[in-house]
Amino acid sequence: MNKINQIEKQGFSEKSVKPNIPERKFRAGSVTATIWKNVVEKENTPVEYRTISFERHYKDKNGEWQSSNTLRINDLPKAMLVIDKAYEYLVLKEPETGFGEDI
Repeated sequence: MNKINQIEKQGFSEKSVKPNIPERKFRAGSVTATIWKNVVEKENTPVEYRTISFERHYKDKNGEWQSSNTLRINDLPKAMLVIDKAYEYLVLKEPETGFGEDI
């Protein structure tokens, strides 16, 4: 089942799917967690939800910057830190809306 069919099955229309927008980025050394704001319409009402992606940045043998979603053992503490910060950012928003000011 493709992504559009999955979205329609959940009650979202294909036309209402909007590109997600990076909301916040947390970085510890070469490891980054990005919080993405996603907006779709469900029953003619905009619905927002967040997703988090992780990357490790490195230079390849030619000196060009690359990114990967695989981690080395030394990256794990950094990954734990950025995950913790992303979680903290998301749960410390105003409880009424989930999209208020940081505390």
